Amino acid sequence: MTETLVRPLKAGLIGAGIQASLTPAMHMAEGAAQGLRYVYELIDLREIDATENDLPRLLADAERQGFAGVNITHPCKQAVIAHLDDLAPDAQRLGAVNTVVLKGGRRHGHNTDWWGFAEGFRRGLPDADLSFAVQLGAGGAGVATAYAALSLGLKRLAVFDREPERAQSLAEMLTALFPEADISAGTDLAAAMRSASGLIHATPTGMANYPGLPLDGDLLDPRHWVAEIVYFPLETALLKEARRRGCRTLDGGGMAVFQAVGAFRLFTGLEPDAARMLNHFKAMTG
Repeated sequence: MTETLVRPLKAGLIGAGIQASLTPAMHMAEGAAQGLRYVYELIDLREIDATENDLPRLLADAERQGFAGVNITHPCKQAVIAHLDDLAPDAQRLGAVNTVVLKGGRRHGHNTDWWGFAEGFRRGLPDADLSFAVQLGAGGAGVATAYAALSLGLKRLAVFDREPERAQSLAEMLTALFPEADISAGTDLAAAMRSASGLIHATPTGMANYPGLPLDGDLLDPRHWVAEIVYFPLETALLKEARRRGCRTLDGGGMAVFQAVGAFRLFTGLEPDAARMLNHFKAMTG
């Protein structure tokens, strides 16, 4: 046991505005519980005056420092792919990476976001009506949440994004993967919400740096379930408004924990204790 305790392992998170992230604490606590000396660092683009264009340098720095891997978050989940050596099948299908394993001089891209969202959804909204959902956001996180929802059996999906061409691109990609589902880029959010059974929110709106609601609260109806990806704060303005209007809700905690479960497994080669990580997350978020 003493020998195991001194075994070093380094990992990190690359993204913008990530100072409030609980990912380092989740990884390091689980590492300690498994006898690892685990150091997990934040590489915040805002703090170091960098952008996604600096990914080649940041990845090379991580390799030089002996990192086992890095997690990738907004706004780098798609941009990072150009700098990797290979992609796991899920990352290849989604065109988005949130976990990069650095091993043997190569960079291996994975996506644990989609499984994280799916697992959180299964547990938090087990009997949700999956006939028709609206999704806000078609970026890296939105790719994962849409893929997860369709994998869970969602029959119809309308994707909305501030960049309509991005929503269209995601709809086309998902249609190829799920030809039995009706997937489209939305054009009329109000009309879609009137028909939808649920809402998936996959943009940064609601985070400390992006306050506010991602849509008009009047579009929410008690029949809707609302699934959020933002977890800091855990109680976003969207969830607060949705609950006020009688909606069933799912916070972003499940996705945060279960994507970390998957990344921990990839970085360490050890099987994480998901229940322990969930409990630790709950303790941190009160």
